[in-house]
Amino acid sequence: MFDVITFGSATKDIFLQVEEGTVIEGNNFLTKKGVCFSLGSKVKINDIYFTSGGAGTNTAATFAKQGFSVAYCGKVGKDGAGDNILKELEDYHIDSRFISSTKKRVTSHSVVLNVPKQDRTILAYRGASDLQTKKDISFNDLKARWFYLGPFSINMKGLFYEIIKYARCSGVKTMANPSKVQLKDRNIKKALLEIDVVLMNLEEASILTGIPYSKEKKIIRETVKLTKGITLITKGRKGVVAYDGDSFYEAKPAIPTAVDRTGAGDSFGSGFLSSFMRGEDVKKGVQLGIANSTSCLQKIGAKNGLLKKESRYKKVRVHEFN
Repeated sequence: MFDVITFGSATKDIFLQVEEGTVIEGNNFLTKKGVCFSLGSKVKINDIYFTSGGAGTNTAATFAKQGFSVAYCGKVGKDGAGDNILKELEDYHIDSRFISSTKKRVTSHSVVLNVPKQDRTILAYRGASDLQTKKDISFNDLKARWFYLGPFSINMKGLFYEIIKYARCSGVKTMANPSKVQLKDRNIKKALLEIDVVLMNLEEASILTGIPYSKEKKIIRETVKLTKGITLITKGRKGVVAYDGDSFYEAKPAIPTAVDRTGAGDSFGSGFLSSFMRGEDVKKGVQLGIANSTSCLQKIGAKNGLLKKESRYKKVRVHEFN
């Protein structure tokens, strides 16, 4: 039996450091800002990095570094990128017996455009990860104490519910970080009541509750009414709020700046659960989650800065309130 099995995407990430991009403001952009390049010209790339990513493998890497027995369940393409991911998982001592492969699409890829002193934009190709179905999984072989479910695409929402259903019937505890499209699905609220730990960011909580993003306190209060266990709501540079059914806990990150923000949510969620699986309380879980995320943000890539079990880290102050 594994301590934890993770589910979600496995991607090949390509990081591009660019200087020539111009940031402009406009209501046509979801974030009110966009990055532009000269059409038809050649854009200079200052540096390029190749790593792996995806919520399924990112979280598995944290659990492995924290000393747990872990397996990853996902889908990759029958190609060089898929082979690289399998080799990396082997290096992390992550069991890959639940990974299937396909020739129908190549392995999922992300191109991360980092604009210095600004932010990054990710060009995402779902690829093989999007093709995983119930037929790819031998559910009776999924023996674990915990399942960690990263964000799923709308095409995989049926599989998400199947995994939650199997976990409930098999006595497996679950932690999930639903995607924006999942939170818009009419069946998600019922599923949230069957999950032991739910993680989302403030924007996702706003989508779930239908409350405007600017009304932070109301969003948080309404979100916890829709879950049965522990609720974690991240707020980027402003930190995180947790709720355990009785009390709220709030903490801010120790280092607000970052080299690369890719994988911040994955590293926080898997850090929190690593602590929780060891029997520690919500406060300590938040502290390890923030420390793992903070360390991850100081390196390029979603896995390079993850903490080991024996790593020393600064414990942030966690404020409790009702």
